[in-house]
Amino acid sequence: MIAAAGWTATVIALACSVSLVILGWQAQRRPQGVPRAALKLAVGGMVFGSVVAFGALQVALLTDDFSVSYVAENSARATPLLFKISTAWSALSGSIVLWTLVLAGFTAAVLRQVRDMQDRLGTGALAVMGLVAAFFFGLVATVANPFEILSNPPTDGPGPNPILQNHFMVLIHPPMLYLGLVGFTVPFAFAMSALMLRQGGVDWLRRTRRSNLVAWTFLTGGLVYGAWWSYEVLGWGGFWAWDPVENAALIPWLLATAFIHSSALQVKRGMLQAWNFVLVLATFSMTILATLLTRSSVIASVHSFTQSGVGPALLGFLVIVVGVGFTLFALRGEQLASNRRPESILSREGAFLTNNVILSVFAFVVLLGTIYPVFVEAFSGAQVSVGRPFFDRMAVPLSFALLLAMGIGPFMPYRRAGGAVMWQRLRLPLLLGAAVSAALVLAGLREVSVVLVAFLVTAMVSGTVQELVTNAPDPRPQSIWRLVRRQHGYWGGQVAHIGLALVALAIATSGTLAERASVSLGVGESTQFDGYTLSYEGNTLVPSGDRSSNIAEIVFAADGDVVFRAKPALTQFNNQVQAVATPSVWTTPTRDIYVALSSLGPDQVTINLYRYPYMWLLWTGGLTVMVGGVWALAGGARRRPEAVRLEEHRMSRQGAHD
Repeated sequence: MIAAAGWTATVIALACSVSLVILGWQAQRRPQGVPRAALKLAVGGMVFGSVVAFGALQVALLTDDFSVSYVAENSARATPLLFKISTAWSALSGSIVLWTLVLAGFTAAVLRQVRDMQDRLGTGALAVMGLVAAFFFGLVATVANPFEILSNPPTDGPGPNPILQNHFMVLIHPPMLYLGLVGFTVPFAFAMSALMLRQGGVDWLRRTRRSNLVAWTFLTGGLVYGAWWSYEVLGWGGFWAWDPVENAALIPWLLATAFIHSSALQVKRGMLQAWNFVLVLATFSMTILATLLTRSSVIASVHSFTQSGVGPALLGFLVIVVGVGFTLFALRGEQLASNRRPESILSREGAFLTNNVILSVFAFVVLLGTIYPVFVEAFSGAQVSVGRPFFDRMAVPLSFALLLAMGIGPFMPYRRAGGAVMWQRLRLPLLLGAAVSAALVLAGLREVSVVLVAFLVTAMVSGTVQELVTNAPDPRPQSIWRLVRRQHGYWGGQVAHIGLALVALAIATSGTLAERASVSLGVGESTQFDGYTLSYEGNTLVPSGDRSSNIAEIVFAADGDVVFRAKPALTQFNNQVQAVATPSVWTTPTRDIYVALSSLGPDQVTINLYRYPYMWLLWTGGLTVMVGGVWALAGGARRRPEAVRLEEHRMSRQGAHD
């Protein structure tokens, strides 16, 4: 009954999606011929079907209904409640059910914008949203059907992948990624509608601003806290491995970040209109590529699911999206191109353009390194790999250039930046950055990359504070707070910049100043690491429900006093062959001590030890970026007149020396 309800709801949502395509297309061509109630009914059917389908899947998991194929393959009676909930998206077909639920929600949000059937841009966007939804609902109804009924159901199942039931972050990281990736369907739909209508201008940008920021904010969180999950669970001592699926999520983030900046420039200065269409088409295409890489076996990855008919279907859809989208742009792009160009590269417009170039090149480099092995194997049969050295070699200079452009750009006036004006604005931040760098060198730090990043971060943060104080009507905290509240978009962006600067600083320090060691200890034996005496006191087997954990106890002592007890564990799940090693992390304000098991015997343990300085900066920086996105969202699509006046005042001050 549950399976039948889920599959039937999916078919209903599929039919409603197809109806939305037809109705939206007709409404764009003949607005008076389609009542809004028909669009509302189609979208309502999509939402209803997706909610019922996802609810049915959750009920089947929570009630241990092993007659449902998805439950039999991915759950177990002993699986804890929280991980039964997360199992709904922890395997292939279930994750696509969640995908359709999120997509239906964004489609309903687009419908709320279409208040009048004369809104041809909005109805065309609904048609595109319906087309995308029809594809994904079609997957759930056919090759990715989780509601198959088994004629001989088992009495129990194997449970989820051990890695996916070993940390609560599985409840947060994947849904955040889905909200991010799926959300970029909205700007894609409006861009396609604008292209079909040969309609340029900024209307489609204004109407997609909120959905774009929502998607970007959630994707940011998905990336950062996915890195934290990897750091806390996988036990390899790092947080980013340039894994192909990690890369596939990073690429649309880079392109969407470029789009946020270039769309702001088009709204304010009427530039980069054609380029914005390219960025939106590329961003959405890369979300489909990310889906393809995750849900097929085309690449080897800790994230990828098993091979099925979903892979070829997604590949075909990606080809259609790229082919149709860029063909339509080629036919319409010349009519929509803006004739306005930056007067000088040394200007706010030039900084935006530089920012876009760096982000786009960064995205291309990551894409090239990710798919190159796939193409080599497809055309020659040879297996090659592109590893961390390639990505690091390319990413480091691009990241420095991006930090520099991000730091200088907000201080540049529009049209043209004179040397005297730039020195006046940057003098104090540069001097503070130089002072911090000099202090680090005098303290004995010789790593150039860390000193340089510290210089850029100090200059960026101090410059933002200086600008905040300068642009406020008076220096009182209440006045500064009113300024920040009334210019949500601008100051949200500045907060996000500060967060990215903190992330860059954390990556530089953890990569360059880390200390690593691997030691073997018998019971009662000791060794030295990072000024501490480590002693192995033995291991304890702790059974718990569907698993048993073999926990090693490593005691850290300083001056004879115990300061930390590390308890790295090796967890064996009852229904799984694969055991999972869980590290133990000791976090202090100045560094993390990371202890991971390499091997564990009856009387001896081999552990990998890592010391990472200031790791908390990475997670704090990621959260700060998200806060910036949320703050920009809080301003709403319409700003109050006073906010507009204040921003015009700030821009006039910046342009006073143009």
